Amino acid sequence: QVHLGASGGAAVQSGDSLRLSCAVSGRTGSLILIGWFRQTLGKGREFVAARAWSGDFLSYGDSVTGRFTTFRGRDTDTEYLQMHSLKPEDTATYYCAGTTLPGRPIAATTVVSETLYDTWGPGTQVTVSS
Repeated sequence: QVHLGASGGAAVQSGDSLRLSCAVSGRTGSLILIGWFRQTLGKGREFVAARAWSGDFLSYGDSVTGRFTTFRGRDTDTEYLQMHSLKPEDTATYYCAGTTLPGRPIAATTVVSETLYDTWGPGTQVTVSS
C-alpha cells in the first residue's frame, strides 16, 4: 500500500511563489501515476497536474499551465508542486493522489478524473490574498 501526504500550504500574496510537497511512503514501487488536485468549499475537486512516477508522462490543468510545475525530488520519494504567479483563484485545499492499479489508461483525457486515482492523502491549505 502507498501512503501520500501533502504539505507546505501557506497564506501568501498574489504574485508570490510557493512549493508544495507530497511525501510518498510504503510500497512506492507500485506507484504508477501521481497527481495533484485542489478543492474549494462547496465545489468538486479540480485537476491541477499529473506525472507518471517513471517520468514519461506529464499533464497540467488549463488554469495552471505555464505557472505550476510538478516534479520528483532527486533521489527522494517526494513529489513537488512548484507554483508561481499565484492568484486569489488558486486558493484551495491541495491534495496529492496516486494510481497504483496496473492497466489504468494514462492520458491527458483520463488523468483529470478523480476516479483514476486509488490513493489519496490529506490536503494542505493554500490561501492567496490580493
